Amino acid sequence: MITLYHRPKTRSSRFLFLLEELGAPYRIQIVTTRNRDGTGAPDPANPHPHGKVPAISDDGVVVFESPAIALYLTDKFPQSGLGPLVGDPQRGAYLSWLAYYGDVFEPAIMSKVMKVEVPRGTAGWVAVEEMMPAVLARLSRAPYMLGEQFSAVDVLYGSTFALFAQSNLIPHSPLLEPYVQSILKRPSFARALARDTG
Repeated sequence: MITLYHRPKTRSSRFLFLLEELGAPYRIQIVTTRNRDGTGAPDPANPHPHGKVPAISDDGVVVFESPAIALYLTDKFPQSGLGPLVGDPQRGAYLSWLAYYGDVFEPAIMSKVMKVEVPRGTAGWVAVEEMMPAVLARLSRAPYMLGEQFSAVDVLYGSTFALFAQSNLIPHSPLLEPYVQSILKRPSFARALARDTG
């Protein structure tokens, strides 16, 4: 049984979506985290080393950070087809775009949210304006990040694009609206939204 350590309407919400897509047995444990204004505190029940979400426990095996959780779950539930397995020609792209999400995509967005200039040439990530062409080039080839088939990569990217769709944080592109809508229309997304309470 997977336990999702969850705070509603946070990064952990996307894992309700992924778990529903996978058809995996899971339970939700609501935890407290620090708030943006500095109030609140990490929950001692949360195994994440910094008291953040998401984190999961699989009968005592703890996994944290979104790309790692996505990889762990899709490897554990291969019948879903949501993550190419070792030996699949798409495995390299899958691992790369998962890592890119945590190492480049999200830091680029958070740098813009916090109005922090990304140091050119020294940071491990780039500004949103440099990151987005790479993602859009990928989406220009097919409906999903890995091609014709929806994957866990789309759970990460699609849920983030949906969150910021109406903001000026991400450059607008005609590719994004159909991509986001394809994510939001999935039955698993609606089920996850219904469970994202608190």
